[in-house]
Amino acid sequence: MIYIDNRQDKILVDEDFEKKVEEVIRFALFEEGVNRECEISVIFIDNSQIREINKETRNIDKETDVLSFPMLDYPKGKVYKDVYKNYNFQASYMNEGELVLGDIVLSLEKTQEQSNEYSHSYLREACYLVVHSVLHLLGYDHMEEEEKKIMREREEVILNKLSITR
Repeated sequence: MIYIDNRQDKILVDEDFEKKVEEVIRFALFEEGVNRECEISVIFIDNSQIREINKETRNIDKETDVLSFPMLDYPKGKVYKDVYKNYNFQASYMNEGELVLGDIVLSLEKTQEQSNEYSHSYLREACYLVVHSVLHLLGYDHMEEEEKKIMREREEVILNKLSITR
């Protein structure tokens, strides 16, 4: 189940946009071998809201584009398909039979700014950030150069298969 909660009023969110976000999430999960029912929450906010969350959770007092809050722990260098693909989860990770993967908090205001900055569509930027965040929920990271390379490759593969290009 994908829950979408629009908590901002600066960027229009219509049914088509929400459907595209859901499609992208489902496809990214499929591509990463998530073969069970799962739960992800997506919250759309603005720059001031994401700045506040970034300060509270990461002690970084500035706006960012997207924040991911994974519920599963991953050993260093491992991702969902390496660790949990066939794992039998305890009830604490489940909600009504669905595996809770975590939350995505996306600043639509920052998404719009970055789409202008990078000269591609707003939809492309939003889809990229959603894929990026889903991969974080599945254990990917980009703090070290090798991890970053792997994560960027997965992002591009998923987006290309969805025909979402720059």
